[in-house]
Amino acid sequence: MAELQRKGELLPEDVGTDDCLTSYTHIYSPDLLKDQVAFITGGGSGIGFRIAEIFMRHGCDTVIASRNLDKLKEAAKKLSAVSGRRCLPLCVDVRRPETITAAVDEILKQLGRIDILINNAAGNFLCPATALSFNAFKTVMEIDTMGTFNTSKVVYEKWFKDHGGNIVNISATLGYKGQALQVHAGSAKAANDAMTKHLAVEWGPNGVRVNAVAPGAVSGTEGFRRLGGFTAEAAGVFQSIPLQRAGNKTEMAHCTLFLASPASSYVTGAILVADGGAWLTSANDVSMLLGISSSKSAKL
Repeated sequence: MAELQRKGELLPEDVGTDDCLTSYTHIYSPDLLKDQVAFITGGGSGIGFRIAEIFMRHGCDTVIASRNLDKLKEAAKKLSAVSGRRCLPLCVDVRRPETITAAVDEILKQLGRIDILINNAAGNFLCPATALSFNAFKTVMEIDTMGTFNTSKVVYEKWFKDHGGNIVNISATLGYKGQALQVHAGSAKAANDAMTKHLAVEWGPNGVRVNAVAPGAVSGTEGFRRLGGFTAEAAGVFQSIPLQRAGNKTEMAHCTLFLASPASSYVTGAILVADGGAWLTSANDVSMLLGISSSKSAKL
């Protein structure tokens, strides 16, 4: 059952760990993505895991990819058990196009098609620009931005170019007002937002829609833990945003489901912000944020 969080607000089910929901209430038809195939990078944990689950609960088979194959295999078992759909785990490093090419070839061999690509692989941490190493900045750009381009290009050339499809990039609002301590991730996600629009324009004539979801703070994720979510929650920071709470993974999956489905058939080049209004009202105080960040140089 959906959980009644506050007066007048019915929230979708979620759990804080990388486990499947114990119950689920469909908003859309359970057949919304029937017999489609979704390729989800970063699909073994966090938002990516929940996207895979929600897609599978709507009739979709999935391919989840990351560098940790053991974790992917464990996640795939959970996802297939709860949904009855197929989940193929594949080891991919989105910084290396040859691993993506091999994965796409395997998907087409085993599942015969790709209908949806979710670019969710990302890396992030809090760090002031003066303490950020050159390598740390480069690594985030390579995973977030180059990884999104690499995966999109391979999938387009091998399948979407001739068959059409949907791409949803998982973005962020960090660059909207220059979020302190986030020059690396904010820059990478801003580039992805531009890429979303460029690819929507260029690939639209081939039947490819390209959109993005920009989450705010999302509970039950590694990002929430790394980026001071619990500290912010305890300090009452979320009371300053319009919806006065963090989002949950199922809410992000529902936004992604909308953009990946026929429900948004005339939408492309759009960035759906799902942050409870946070970027409009949240503080961007460097001194305050430094209190929850290490001043040591980030090493990756």
